[in-house]
Amino acid sequence: MRTKSEAVLDRRLIFLLNVAQRRLQRFLAAQTQDGGVTAAQSGLLFVLGKRDGALMGEAGAALDLGMPGISGLAERMREAGLIETRADPDDGRAWRLWLTPLGRKALARSKARVAELNSRLMEGFSESEIDVVARWLNHVQTTFPKGDDE
Repeated sequence: MRTKSEAVLDRRLIFLLNVAQRRLQRFLAAQTQDGGVTAAQSGLLFVLGKRDGALMGEAGAALDLGMPGISGLAERMREAGLIETRADPDDGRAWRLWLTPLGRKALARSKARVAELNSRLMEGFSESEIDVVARWLNHVQTTFPKGDDE
């Protein structure tokens, strides 16, 4: 039996996940208004930071985006001067994405912001607790895989 001093944790996982996601999205949106790139743009910068010149489809797969999502994101980032697109030399129907100098600067800022945000999110938790959270979030992704239409 629990005493009054023992906290009873809310175990409504779907509710908690949705509230946490909305709050994090609002925080990230406020950061974007301060001159930063969006979370989605940061994601593509990270992908290209590891594999500059990636095929658009490969970048989309890395970000869990379908072709409409990645092509729209790439177009907005191209218009912002963060990336450039070039036809694949082996397949003229395919496009490769490349970081621009402005994109590299944005990538460096995004890395610093993400490191700071991850530290804030992990504050007060042990490494083993964070491992459980990460394992659970990965479990959710494999339990509910992306659909073929995405």
